[in-house]
Amino acid sequence: MRGVAYLIEAAGIERLRITGGEPLVSPKLEAFLREVSGLGLQDISLTTNGQLLERKLPLLLDTGIRRLNVSLDTLDPQAFRRIARGGDLASVLEGLEAASSAGLKIKLNMVPLRGQNLDQVMPLLDYCLARGFELRFIELMRMGHLARDLNGFLQQFVGMPELLALIGERYEYLQADAPQDATALRYEIPGQGFFGVIANESVPFCRTCSRLRLSSTGWLHGCLSSSNRHFVGDLLDKPRHEALPALQRLLVRALGDKQDVAFSGGVTVMKIIGG
Repeated sequence: MRGVAYLIEAAGIERLRITGGEPLVSPKLEAFLREVSGLGLQDISLTTNGQLLERKLPLLLDTGIRRLNVSLDTLDPQAFRRIARGGDLASVLEGLEAASSAGLKIKLNMVPLRGQNLDQVMPLLDYCLARGFELRFIELMRMGHLARDLNGFLQQFVGMPELLALIGERYEYLQADAPQDATALRYEIPGQGFFGVIANESVPFCRTCSRLRLSSTGWLHGCLSSSNRHFVGDLLDKPRHEALPALQRLLVRALGDKQDVAFSGGVTVMKIIGG
Protein backbone atom coordinates (compact mmCIF):
# COMPACT_ATOMS: atom_id res chain seq x y z
CA MET A 1 0.00 0.00 0.00
CA ARG A 2 2.91 2.33 0.68
CA GLY A 3 3.94 1.92 -2.97
CA VAL A 4 0.55 3.20 -4.07
CA ALA A 5 0.76 6.12 -1.64
CA TYR A 6 4.20 7.09 -2.90
CA LEU A 7 3.07 6.85 -6.54
CA ILE A 8 0.06 9.06 -5.85
CA GLU A 9 2.37 11.75 -4.49
CA ALA A 10 5.20 11.32 -7.01
CA ALA A 11 3.06 11.06 -10.16
CA GLY A 12 -0.10 12.96 -9.22
CA ILE A 13 -2.25 9.86 -9.68
CA GLU A 14 -5.97 10.45 -9.13
CA ARG A 15 -7.51 7.16 -10.26
CA LEU A 16 -6.64 3.61 -9.21
CA ARG A 17 -7.81 0.32 -10.67
CA ILE A 18 -7.14 -2.90 -8.81
CA THR A 19 -6.58 -5.82 -11.17
CA GLY A 20 -4.92 -9.22 -11.16
CA GLY A 21 -4.71 -12.13 -11.59
CA GLU A 22 -7.95 -12.16 -9.66
CA PRO A 23 -7.96 -9.65 -6.79
CA LEU A 24 -10.99 -11.10 -5.01
CA VAL A 25 -9.08 -14.28 -4.07
CA SER A 26 -6.33 -12.44 -2.21
CA PRO A 27 -6.40 -12.74 1.60
CA LYS A 28 -4.81 -9.28 1.72
CA LEU A 29 -7.57 -7.57 -0.27
CA GLU A 30 -9.59 -6.31 2.67
CA ALA A 31 -6.66 -4.66 4.42
CA PHE A 32 -5.46 -3.17 1.13
CA LEU A 33 -8.87 -1.75 0.21
CA ARG A 34 -9.37 -0.22 3.64
CA GLU A 35 -6.02 1.54 3.44
CA VAL A 36 -6.20 2.82 -0.14
CA SER A 37 -9.74 4.07 0.42
CA GLY A 38 -8.23 6.64 2.78
CA LEU A 39 -5.67 8.03 0.32
CA GLY A 40 -7.92 10.70 -1.16
CA LEU A 41 -8.15 9.28 -4.68
CA GLN A 42 -10.90 10.57 -6.94
CA ASP A 43 -11.83 7.06 -8.07
CA ILE A 44 -11.03 3.46 -7.13
CA SER A 45 -12.32 0.65 -9.32
CA LEU A 46 -11.71 -3.08 -9.51
CA THR A 47 -11.42 -5.62 -12.32
CA THR A 48 -12.60 -9.16 -11.59
CA ASN A 49 -13.68 -12.39 -13.25
CA GLY A 50 -16.81 -12.21 -11.10
CA GLN A 51 -16.63 -15.67 -9.54
CA LEU A 52 -16.53 -14.32 -5.98
CA LEU A 53 -18.32 -11.05 -6.67
CA GLU A 54 -21.52 -11.75 -4.77
CA ARG A 55 -19.60 -13.01 -1.72
CA LYS A 56 -17.21 -10.05 -1.66
CA LEU A 57 -19.79 -7.38 -2.52
CA PRO A 58 -20.30 -6.17 1.10
CA LEU A 59 -16.55 -5.55 1.42
CA LEU A 60 -16.42 -3.66 -1.89
CA LEU A 61 -19.33 -1.44 -0.91
CA ASP A 62 -17.93 -0.83 2.57
CA THR A 63 -14.57 0.29 1.20
CA GLY A 64 -15.93 2.69 -1.38
CA ILE A 65 -15.70 0.67 -4.59
CA ARG A 66 -18.38 2.04 -6.90
CA ARG A 67 -17.16 0.85 -10.33
CA LEU A 68 -16.42 -2.66 -11.56
CA ASN A 69 -14.95 -4.11 -14.72
CA VAL A 70 -15.98 -7.74 -15.08
CA SER A 71 -14.34 -10.01 -17.64
CA LEU A 72 -16.99 -12.06 -19.43
CA ASP A 73 -16.44 -13.54 -22.89
CA THR A 74 -19.63 -15.56 -23.39
CA LEU A 75 -23.11 -16.27 -22.03
CA ASP A 76 -22.89 -19.92 -23.05
CA PRO A 77 -22.08 -22.07 -19.98
CA GLN A 78 -20.04 -24.68 -21.86
CA ALA A 79 -18.08 -22.09 -23.82
CA PHE A 80 -17.53 -20.20 -20.57
CA ARG A 81 -15.85 -23.17 -18.92
CA ARG A 82 -13.69 -23.71 -21.98
CA ILE A 83 -12.58 -20.10 -22.40
CA ALA A 84 -12.17 -19.35 -18.69
CA ARG A 85 -10.67 -22.80 -18.06
CA GLY A 86 -13.03 -23.41 -15.19
CA GLY A 87 -15.46 -21.50 -13.05
CA ASP A 88 -19.21 -21.17 -13.13
CA LEU A 89 -21.11 -18.77 -15.37
CA ALA A 90 -24.12 -18.72 -13.05
CA SER A 91 -21.98 -17.39 -10.19
CA VAL A 92 -20.75 -14.53 -12.38
CA LEU A 93 -24.26 -13.59 -13.52
CA GLU A 94 -25.60 -13.72 -9.97
CA GLY A 95 -22.76 -11.49 -8.82
CA LEU A 96 -23.47 -9.01 -11.59
CA GLU A 97 -27.15 -8.81 -10.66
CA ALA A 98 -26.28 -8.29 -6.99
CA ALA A 99 -23.72 -5.59 -7.78
CA SER A 100 -26.13 -3.83 -10.11
CA SER A 101 -28.89 -3.91 -7.50
CA ALA A 102 -26.45 -2.37 -5.03
CA GLY A 103 -25.90 0.56 -7.38
CA LEU A 104 -22.41 -0.20 -8.70
CA LYS A 105 -21.49 1.04 -12.17
CA ILE A 106 -20.54 -1.97 -14.27
CA LYS A 107 -18.56 -2.50 -17.44
CA LEU A 108 -18.13 -5.92 -19.01
CA ASN A 109 -14.92 -6.73 -20.86
CA MET A 110 -15.13 -9.15 -23.79
CA VAL A 111 -12.27 -10.30 -26.02
CA PRO A 112 -13.87 -11.52 -29.29
CA LEU A 113 -11.98 -14.54 -30.64
CA ARG A 114 -12.64 -16.06 -34.02
CA GLY A 115 -13.66 -19.68 -33.66
CA GLN A 116 -14.43 -19.36 -29.94
CA ASN A 117 -16.96 -16.67 -29.05
CA LEU A 118 -17.65 -14.44 -32.05
CA ASP A 119 -21.25 -15.66 -31.96
CA GLN A 120 -21.56 -14.09 -28.49
CA VAL A 121 -20.96 -10.49 -29.55
CA MET A 122 -24.65 -9.69 -29.99
CA PRO A 123 -25.99 -11.76 -27.06
CA LEU A 124 -23.55 -10.03 -24.71
CA LEU A 125 -24.36 -6.61 -26.13
CA ASP A 126 -28.10 -7.23 -25.73
CA TYR A 127 -27.51 -8.48 -22.18
CA CYS A 128 -25.61 -5.30 -21.27
CA LEU A 129 -28.04 -2.91 -22.93
CA ALA A 130 -30.94 -4.49 -21.06
CA ARG A 131 -29.19 -3.92 -17.71
CA GLY A 132 -27.49 -0.59 -18.19
CA PHE A 133 -24.00 -2.12 -18.31
CA GLU A 134 -21.40 -0.84 -20.76
CA LEU A 135 -19.81 -3.59 -22.84
CA ARG A 136 -16.19 -3.13 -23.87
CA PHE A 137 -14.89 -5.19 -26.76
CA ILE A 138 -11.13 -5.62 -26.41
CA GLU A 139 -9.17 -6.50 -29.52
CA LEU A 140 -6.88 -9.47 -28.96
CA MET A 141 -3.42 -8.27 -27.97
CA ARG A 142 -0.14 -9.69 -29.20
CA MET A 143 1.09 -10.65 -25.75
CA GLY A 144 2.67 -13.69 -24.19
CA HIS A 145 2.90 -16.58 -26.62
CA LEU A 146 0.94 -14.62 -29.26
CA ALA A 147 3.76 -12.07 -29.44
CA ARG A 148 5.83 -14.82 -31.02
CA ASP A 149 3.05 -16.62 -32.93
CA LEU A 150 1.77 -14.21 -35.58
CA ASN A 151 -0.24 -16.87 -37.41
CA GLY A 152 -1.99 -17.91 -34.21
CA PHE A 153 -2.76 -14.29 -33.45
CA LEU A 154 -4.18 -13.59 -36.92
CA GLN A 155 -6.34 -16.72 -36.87
CA GLN A 156 -8.12 -15.51 -33.72
CA PHE A 157 -8.04 -11.73 -34.13
CA VAL A 158 -11.30 -9.84 -34.69
CA GLY A 159 -10.84 -6.15 -35.45
CA MET A 160 -13.02 -3.14 -34.74
CA PRO A 161 -14.33 -2.73 -38.33
CA GLU A 162 -15.73 -6.26 -38.28
CA LEU A 163 -17.27 -5.74 -34.84
CA LEU A 164 -18.91 -2.46 -35.82
CA ALA A 165 -20.27 -3.99 -39.02
CA LEU A 166 -21.77 -6.85 -37.02
CA ILE A 167 -23.38 -4.50 -34.51
CA GLY A 168 -24.57 -2.22 -37.31
CA GLU A 169 -26.67 -5.02 -38.75
CA ARG A 170 -29.00 -4.66 -35.74
CA TYR A 171 -28.39 -1.24 -34.22
CA GLU A 172 -27.72 2.29 -35.34
CA TYR A 173 -24.95 3.85 -33.28
CA LEU A 174 -23.09 7.15 -32.94
CA GLN A 175 -19.59 7.81 -31.68
CA ALA A 176 -19.70 9.25 -28.18
CA ASP A 177 -17.32 11.45 -26.24
CA ALA A 178 -14.51 9.89 -24.20
CA PRO A 179 -11.69 11.32 -22.04
CA GLN A 180 -8.57 12.36 -23.97
CA ASP A 181 -6.46 9.56 -22.47
CA ALA A 182 -9.16 6.89 -22.79
CA THR A 183 -8.15 3.56 -24.27
CA ALA A 184 -11.65 2.86 -25.61
CA LEU A 185 -13.61 4.42 -28.44
CA ARG A 186 -17.16 4.81 -27.12
CA TYR A 187 -20.38 4.49 -29.08
CA GLU A 188 -23.97 5.27 -28.19
CA ILE A 189 -26.99 3.31 -29.32
CA PRO A 190 -29.56 6.11 -28.92
CA GLY A 191 -32.15 5.39 -26.28
CA GLN A 192 -30.54 2.10 -25.26
CA GLY A 193 -27.01 2.59 -23.98
CA PHE A 194 -23.32 2.61 -24.75
CA PHE A 195 -20.58 0.23 -25.78
CA GLY A 196 -16.88 0.67 -26.46
CA VAL A 197 -14.02 -0.85 -28.39
CA ILE A 198 -10.45 -0.98 -27.10
CA ALA A 199 -8.92 -1.12 -30.56
CA ASN A 200 -5.24 -1.46 -29.77
CA GLU A 201 -4.56 -2.84 -33.26
CA SER A 202 -7.14 -1.04 -35.42
CA VAL A 203 -6.94 2.42 -33.83
CA PRO A 204 -3.79 2.60 -31.65
CA PHE A 205 -3.91 4.83 -28.59
CA CYS A 206 -0.28 4.66 -27.44
CA ARG A 207 0.36 8.39 -27.94
CA THR A 208 -2.27 9.35 -25.36
CA CYS A 209 -1.81 6.47 -22.90
CA SER A 210 -1.05 7.72 -19.37
CA ARG A 211 -1.37 4.42 -17.51
CA LEU A 212 1.15 2.90 -15.13
CA ARG A 213 0.99 -0.56 -13.59
CA LEU A 214 2.41 -1.50 -10.20
CA SER A 215 2.67 -5.21 -9.46
CA SER A 216 2.15 -6.73 -6.03
CA THR A 217 5.82 -7.73 -6.09
CA GLY A 218 7.04 -4.15 -6.46
CA TRP A 219 7.63 -3.80 -10.21
CA LEU A 220 6.53 -0.71 -12.11
CA HIS A 221 5.48 -1.23 -15.74
CA GLY A 222 5.09 1.74 -18.06
CA CYS A 223 3.88 -0.13 -21.14
CA LEU A 224 2.36 -3.52 -21.92
CA SER A 225 4.24 -3.52 -25.21
CA SER A 226 7.61 -3.30 -23.48
CA SER A 227 9.40 -6.01 -21.55
CA ASN A 228 11.04 -3.31 -19.40
CA ARG A 229 10.09 -3.09 -15.77
CA HIS A 230 11.43 -1.05 -12.90
CA PHE A 231 11.76 -2.27 -9.32
CA VAL A 232 10.37 0.08 -6.69
CA GLY A 233 10.13 -2.41 -3.84
CA ASP A 234 13.45 -1.34 -2.33
CA LEU A 235 12.16 2.23 -2.03
CA LEU A 236 9.31 1.33 0.29
CA ASP A 237 11.51 1.05 3.35
CA LYS A 238 13.17 4.39 2.70
CA PRO A 239 11.96 7.60 4.33
CA ARG A 240 9.67 9.70 2.20
CA HIS A 241 12.26 12.41 1.45
CA GLU A 242 14.58 9.78 -0.06
CA ALA A 243 11.96 7.57 -1.71
CA LEU A 244 10.05 10.20 -3.67
CA PRO A 245 12.98 11.64 -5.70
CA ALA A 246 14.17 8.13 -6.54
CA LEU A 247 10.65 7.11 -7.54
CA GLN A 248 10.27 10.16 -9.76
CA ARG A 249 13.45 9.17 -11.61
CA LEU A 250 12.02 5.68 -12.14
CA LEU A 251 8.77 7.19 -13.37
CA VAL A 252 10.60 9.07 -16.10
CA ARG A 253 12.16 5.81 -17.25
CA ALA A 254 8.86 3.89 -17.07
CA LEU A 255 6.99 6.52 -19.06
CA GLY A 256 9.81 6.46 -21.58
CA ASP A 257 8.99 2.82 -22.28
CA LYS A 258 5.69 3.77 -23.93
CA GLN A 259 5.38 3.18 -27.67
CA ASP A 260 5.44 6.23 -29.93
CA VAL A 261 2.56 5.16 -32.17
CA ALA A 262 1.12 1.69 -31.71
CA PHE A 263 1.25 -1.46 -29.62
CA SER A 264 3.93 -3.69 -31.12
CA GLY A 265 3.53 -6.81 -29.02
CA GLY A 266 5.03 -7.88 -25.72
CA VAL A 267 6.17 -11.05 -24.00
CA THR A 268 4.43 -10.10 -20.75
CA VAL A 269 1.41 -12.26 -20.01
CA MET A 270 -1.71 -10.16 -19.35
CA LYS A 271 -3.07 -12.41 -16.60
CA ILE A 272 0.10 -11.71 -14.59
CA ILE A 273 0.16 -7.95 -14.90
CA GLY A 274 -3.53 -7.09 -15.26
CA GLY A 275 -5.36 -4.87 -17.71
